[in-house]
Amino acid sequence: MDIGVVFQCDPPASEVVRLAKQAETLGFSHVWTFDSHLLWEEPFVIYSQILAQTSRVKVGPMVTNPGTRDWTVTASLFATLNEMFGNRTVCGIGRGDSALRTLGYKPTTIAELRECVTLIRELAHGREADYKGRPVHFPWVRDGELEMWIAAYGPRALALAGEVGDGYILQLADPDIAAWMIKSVRAAAEKAGRDPASITFCVAAPAYVGEDLAHQRDQTRWFGGMVGNHVADIVTRYGESGAVPQALTDYIRNRQGYDYAEHGRAGNTHTDFVPDEIVDRFCLLGPVEAHLEKLQQLRELGVDQFALYLQHDDKENTLHAYGEKIIPALASR
Repeated sequence: MDIGVVFQCDPPASEVVRLAKQAETLGFSHVWTFDSHLLWEEPFVIYSQILAQTSRVKVGPMVTNPGTRDWTVTASLFATLNEMFGNRTVCGIGRGDSALRTLGYKPTTIAELRECVTLIRELAHGREADYKGRPVHFPWVRDGELEMWIAAYGPRALALAGEVGDGYILQLADPDIAAWMIKSVRAAAEKAGRDPASITFCVAAPAYVGEDLAHQRDQTRWFGGMVGNHVADIVTRYGESGAVPQALTDYIRNRQGYDYAEHGRAGNTHTDFVPDEIVDRFCLLGPVEAHLEKLQQLRELGVDQFALYLQHDDKENTLHAYGEKIIPALASR
């Protein structure tokens, strides 16, 4: 199992680059960032610095969306980084949440997401693609590669991940829910005539290594609020009809709203509705052995990468605990 890390692009950008360099030294395989340009700094500028100052890690957004950049521009950004640094990017993409909502827009449609995924991948590989009825290509791309990993919770997005995604991103670390979601993606892949084993499965969630569970829960409760935004959309569309596991629909019943000014931040005052049980289920908390136990469960479900969010008050200790204890222990099991 690969271990990645997810940063916010808070200023100074040099701090994100510094932590990314540490992550590579500590054995992390991927460095991801949020992509929400009104809330944080521009990630693609930061990726160029990370790639220039490292030699192995892959970088990418967790996640970008079809709505805030022209699709051909996004493809060109990835293709240029890959030309400069040797195909070391991955495109995590979804319908969009904070990046679009802070502009007053709704998430894009599944149909738009499908078209966007196909176009970006084709262009980044140097192949011709259809863009609004017009054939386009990058004549300068040579030996380009780019995997498209689709983030999804709802049934149509899960089906899309299975039908066209190179990877699937699930932003929560509950093994029971992960099993349900992975099964749905695999079923969609089989139905589309694809080999489910060809899809990379990535679980992303906050991780905090330590003994004080009460403090760790307070520092990571924000994540339940972030996930709740997506679940609320699903409930609005489908009702509580089994479109997603009941554990997801149950916990958002007391949700009162959400302030994106506090998005993804410890101490978010709009996440009081998230109970301790959900924090424990969605995140990886506690001592090293508790992390290893849950990671082993996820690996047995077929998860290929765990990407840990470091949005709390003990980033460096958790980063080092993973690099010095958890990554080596996983490799030896």
